[in-house]
Amino acid sequence: MSNDAATHKLWGGRFAGGPSPLLDAINRSIGTDFRLWPHDIRLSRAWALALAKAGVFTMDEADALRSGLDRVAARIADGAQPIATDEDIHTMIDRLLHEEAGTVASKLHTGRSRNDQVATASRLWTMDACRKLDVAIRELQQALLTQAEQIADAILPAYTHLQRAQPVSGAHWLLAHFWPLERDRARLANALRGTSTLPLGSGAIAGSAFPVPRDVLRDELDFLAISPNSIDATGDRDFVAETMFVCTMVAVHCSRIAEDMIIYGSSEFGFIKFGDGFSTGSSMMPQKRNPDVFELARGGGARVLGDLVSLLGTIKGLPSGYSKDLQDDKRAMFNAVDLLHLVLPSMAGAIGELRFNRERMRGAVSSAMMATDLADYLVKKGATFREAHGAVGSLVRQAEEAGIEMTELPAAAFSTAHALFGDDARDALGAEASLAARNIAGGTGPEAVRVQIAQAHAALAAHAL
Repeated sequence: MSNDAATHKLWGGRFAGGPSPLLDAINRSIGTDFRLWPHDIRLSRAWALALAKAGVFTMDEADALRSGLDRVAARIADGAQPIATDEDIHTMIDRLLHEEAGTVASKLHTGRSRNDQVATASRLWTMDACRKLDVAIRELQQALLTQAEQIADAILPAYTHLQRAQPVSGAHWLLAHFWPLERDRARLANALRGTSTLPLGSGAIAGSAFPVPRDVLRDELDFLAISPNSIDATGDRDFVAETMFVCTMVAVHCSRIAEDMIIYGSSEFGFIKFGDGFSTGSSMMPQKRNPDVFELARGGGARVLGDLVSLLGTIKGLPSGYSKDLQDDKRAMFNAVDLLHLVLPSMAGAIGELRFNRERMRGAVSSAMMATDLADYLVKKGATFREAHGAVGSLVRQAEEAGIEMTELPAAAFSTAHALFGDDARDALGAEASLAARNIAGGTGPEAVRVQIAQAHAALAAHAL
């Protein structure tokens, strides 16, 4: 058996001597692509059926191969490991299939290449990864939505340029992170559709010379379409780039959520308190509660972005057809997806543990944040917004110079700033009134937020990928 293993490579007949150990070292990818094994088994079972339908061998032989592949799958699931001569998972499965099915295993590779085999296994893995990522994103969305409902009536500042801007409801702030993730889910669905094109049957580059029914392969493997061009099919990694772009956007959005939580959880803000389950302490300072989950999520965004750039840099200079550079596509993809499967559930858990300090949030809302509402008051009285902006700006300056809230300015200051200011002008400086005035669709008004929460529930109730 050792001699068979030593000569089991799927290539090499035209070489007089064996490869250099250095070539074996750089060429060996089974440490990365081992996880493709369930998909390689599945596509090989489908290929056996297609070859039988093409008349390449009998249905009995196809059944023997499919049964043998099932036994190979059971062995790998039970812990079978590669040996030194298994350069990739496809070689390992071929070796084990010979052990399980005998010489008929040598017929399975008829009409196919590792080029279309790898492309098919990679697409199957990516399709599965898209569906699993969709579930993980939904769990993070659910955590945000649950907390949003709990603080729907809380008020806190919204920020532009990290400066206090206008008051918003707590739910409106949290749901501002829900909707980017919903867009990510839409992008993920598009990536899944783009991935679901069958390359098997394309051979190395020119297509299979045997009349394999590709529609049977498509249906057996649950693809939506069949690749129209064999050259493109074996060298195409657009599906990897598209999926990794979605991964990058998810990681970026997680990073932005994390940044808000880190800032708002600082002593200077004090809007939120981190739970014990997703916080760490300091090895020196006993009082510390560190938001490590959010910091690691923020850092992870850079790693996923690096994986995307690495992939794009690889494929941008390749000629048509397959090149071995593409072996690295899986490293980039696996790294990105693996990281998200750590970040997304840990973010969901950490957000679920958050406690919100409503008093601190409300206390950060100053009357100056309703300056726009005061300008709107004048506009409703007949002033132009330009003159209203100038009049309110002068009141803001007076309050700042005096070190007081705008509500503490004397009535004379208002009437001097603009003749249209009445005795009810100060009413426009209330945070609750500011929110109530913004019941426009998508706004932070109480009714608008109730509608938005219902929309978020509807989005999560829609079918997963």
